[in-house]
Amino acid sequence: MRLRLTPTNTTFFDLLAGSAQQLVGGADLLSRLLAAEPADRKPLAAELRDAEHAADESTHEIMRRLNQTFVTPFDRHDIYGLASGLDDCMDHMEEAGDLVVLYQVGTLPNRVHKQVDVLRRCAEITAEAMPRLRSMKDLADYWVEINRLENEADKSYRKLLAEMFRGGMDPMDVLRLKDIVDALEAAADSFESVANLVETIALKES
Repeated sequence: MRLRLTPTNTTFFDLLAGSAQQLVGGADLLSRLLAAEPADRKPLAAELRDAEHAADESTHEIMRRLNQTFVTPFDRHDIYGLASGLDDCMDHMEEAGDLVVLYQVGTLPNRVHKQVDVLRRCAEITAEAMPRLRSMKDLADYWVEINRLENEADKSYRKLLAEMFRGGMDPMDVLRLKDIVDALEAAADSFESVANLVETIALKES
């Protein structure tokens, strides 16, 4: 860890940890929404939308603090990147849930639920890792596991696309489902982007 001679504002660690914790709730809501009967999904979609708005506000708070703080605990560009990346994770999860309701999708393929299971795990270990930014210790297992999970999500995504385009589904249903699984895949990619940035920060700060 580099020696710092100037006091820094450590509030950012708490704010980033809080943003990551919000992803756990968002992923849980998404899982519940997909598992619910179609008639019961709208209230869950509204909850997920509220969670996304709360996450937006957390991101805005980090940006406001950045504009008000002269010395930050690590590179301000990296803080901005982490805040934006965490926000992207929530945005894509909320998008997927919203599309399920808007498209009035019935029963979803099992692989879609597996995609969401991966996102739930990504959210959990991201929330566990963010507080460790304060010490920059014991983070390697986090980004290695996120990378593994993202690879798992990629494989599931490709298999799901193959099943969808193999035939037997109405073309419009294929297009609707593809929008949903694309949003889920984008969420997995965003979790990996956050982990990659954490790895870069840890290496810079070591």
